[in-house]
Amino acid sequence: MASDSVFVKVVQAPEDPILGVTVAYNKDTSPNKLNLGVGAYRTEEGKPLVLNVVRRAEQMLVNDLSRVKEYLPIVGLAEFNKLSAKLIFGADSPAIQENRVTTVQCLSGTGSLRVGGEFLARHYHQLTIFIPAPTWGNHIKVFTLAGLNVKTYRYYDPATRGLDFHGLLEDLGAAPAGSIVLLHACAHNPTGVDPTPEQWEQIRQLIRSKAHLPFFDSAYQGFASGSLDADAQSVRMFVADGGECLMAQSYAKNMGLYGERVGALSIVCKTADVASRVESQLKLVIRPMYSNPPIHGASIVATILKDSDMYNEWTIELKAMADRIITMRKQLFDALSARGTPGDWSHIIKQIGMFTFTGLNSEQVAFMTKEYHIYMTSDGRISMAGLSSKTVPHLADAIHAAVTRLG
Repeated sequence: MASDSVFVKVVQAPEDPILGVTVAYNKDTSPNKLNLGVGAYRTEEGKPLVLNVVRRAEQMLVNDLSRVKEYLPIVGLAEFNKLSAKLIFGADSPAIQENRVTTVQCLSGTGSLRVGGEFLARHYHQLTIFIPAPTWGNHIKVFTLAGLNVKTYRYYDPATRGLDFHGLLEDLGAAPAGSIVLLHACAHNPTGVDPTPEQWEQIRQLIRSKAHLPFFDSAYQGFASGSLDADAQSVRMFVADGGECLMAQSYAKNMGLYGERVGALSIVCKTADVASRVESQLKLVIRPMYSNPPIHGASIVATILKDSDMYNEWTIELKAMADRIITMRKQLFDALSARGTPGDWSHIIKQIGMFTFTGLNSEQVAFMTKEYHIYMTSDGRISMAGLSSKTVPHLADAIHAAVTRLG
């Protein structure tokens, strides 16, 4: 008889709450099923989208017979790093001109956060990072495993379905001086609630007065408002004051390169000398983790960013995606208004980006899944990109039924 496995004590891990939604959706045989859990853009027909400009770039890369499959350096594709910093900080950023920025290519946003977290755990004097409540579910795990202590600051106010600005300022003001503060650059996930430019300025002043270290997560540049520059304003405000910060960038959403895992970590330092030393230590974090990053996705991004025609084509396609999501918000708001659904639903059009925090509770979400075959995370977050003009009425019916029957 075969002996017990040496792994017999390994217990079944729980399903990832976000990825688990897709697993349940895939098992559902209803023709009316709708997946609003996944954070990926869908067309009006509900299909994944590959941007035309991405296909063009890939064709150019395939046709270039001088390209080889050699390893990249530890820090990745130099051209990609340079162009990524320029995209987020601005072409005329003094920090870039003074060589105070070090950028390393990482495995999308998640990998950038993890590399940044591990670097801070080794080299920063404070080991506590304050993250907004709520935030993307993976933030807590990424920073904890990187060796940091995770605490939260107030961010979302369920009563107004908007920003708890007073609570945010109070919590960051009370945090020990020099704490790391995670900030969503734009299109806060999961709430879709962003500070105004005036509020960002107050947050910046508070963070600098407390000598906190800002760590930005930028997953949606250009995808939130349709403007690459507008969506980078919060970041540029912090770089313009000459202070230091970290920036995790992802091209999953704004170029639709989800599975290519293309991202970058930039650290803005006080001097070029410090930036050079910081980069040397980032290499020591990356080398034993994955050695060096993949070449294909970063080459696509670099091809598009360095060519003015392709860059312009990308901005047009990007704006079209952002505009479609904004249209879905309007259509859902109008559909709920037409049904006379109880409550104020104006937050649907006030929030920004891929996600809407509907305000529905877990009981209402479960009801909508059971009765209407609509899948979303239990906190009531829906992906607006998963909606289409055809499916808005079905969702509005489900929300109306959940709110009227369950209160």
